[in-house]
Amino acid sequence: MSVSEDRTVQPSPATTAPASGVADPAPLGLAAFALTTFLLSAANAGWMTKATGDAWLGYALAYGGFAQLLAGMWEFRNRNVFGATAFSTYGGFWIGLGLWALLVAPKAASAGAAGHDIAWILLAFAIFNTYMLILSTQVNMAVFLVFLTLELTEIILFIGNFAGSSGTVKFGGYVGIVTALVAWYASAAGVSNGITAGKLRFPAGRPLIS
Repeated sequence: MSVSEDRTVQPSPATTAPASGVADPAPLGLAAFALTTFLLSAANAGWMTKATGDAWLGYALAYGGFAQLLAGMWEFRNRNVFGATAFSTYGGFWIGLGLWALLVAPKAASAGAAGHDIAWILLAFAIFNTYMLILSTQVNMAVFLVFLTLELTEIILFIGNFAGSSGTVKFGGYVGIVTALVAWYASAAGVSNGITAGKLRFPAGRPLIS
């Protein structure tokens, strides 16, 4: 039987798998993380004196949460285990934090108890962020700086919330604003480098470990 007649013939092992067709979701994930972090950090820093201070809440669910979680799922599709783990985890972080603020915080026995809840949450995510920070040295400088500033933000905030120190929490808010700005830059770099015919490129920097 000739090859043309044999319908069971399989493709050669050397056949290249088709491209996924999914654009890089990292700029979306970084932008969602940056905006929500900025809103919450501005409240922590005491900038929202004429606002409710809860502007971050809806965006924790819809943008920092849901949109970032979608970015993580698309990173799975692109077989990027680092991006999938990072975006899915922090998407879940924002959704969880938003639900905590809506469902748990109003029933807290005291402001101190609510503060300790936040401290434990941030401590847990700081542990996760530590190994992601180490592994981000193999991605690029922009992503490494996102995880570095985020690590500092989480450490300062969980210390401040455990101690009930409004000054420490306020300082953590300022560091969080820096984190948001760095994440926005990393997002902009991803967008600029993802425009096929674009001439304006924002450098993301080389990885510390290549």
